[in-house]
Amino acid sequence: MAETVSYIKAHYHPFLFALMSTCALAELGLTAFLIEAGNENHTWPRPRYHSLLILFLFNAIWTMLFSIAYVLWIVGGAVHLLASIASSIIWLLISTILWGVASGLMRVTRHGTNCPDAPAISRCRQSLTVEALGWTEFCLSLLTLIATCLWLHTGKRNYVSDSLQMV
Repeated sequence: MAETVSYIKAHYHPFLFALMSTCALAELGLTAFLIEAGNENHTWPRPRYHSLLILFLFNAIWTMLFSIAYVLWIVGGAVHLLASIASSIIWLLISTILWGVASGLMRVTRHGTNCPDAPAISRCRQSLTVEALGWTEFCLSLLTLIATCLWLHTGKRNYVSDSLQMV
């Protein structure tokens, strides 16, 4: 049973963290582009929109740094405080909250429209993409958090039951 738990830990965590970093990379590129374009042209649909894009940029950088670090730590088998399950749970909880808040605020700021009359490449559709990537990152963070907690719960339960059988 210990082999199964270590197999799960070693295989789905890097995949989920790699997905998070890939999604964050896309978010990073798009938000950096939108911030630069807005600063260059001084065109912001709403005053709050600029600050919200900066929040998305921060979230993307935060997620990129830590998710890539966790992938490297998991694959490399690092054993130190920052590579622990507890630190990843705390980081995932903070990330889930940050992405949920940012995506919810973007939804309200955009007024929730789907850009029906906008051209294929427009500020409206780009904002919609920022929001969609934010919700995707929120779901990935939440999924990874739940999977980590379930793995931890299953691992502890199996450890206790294996210990009792040995006695």
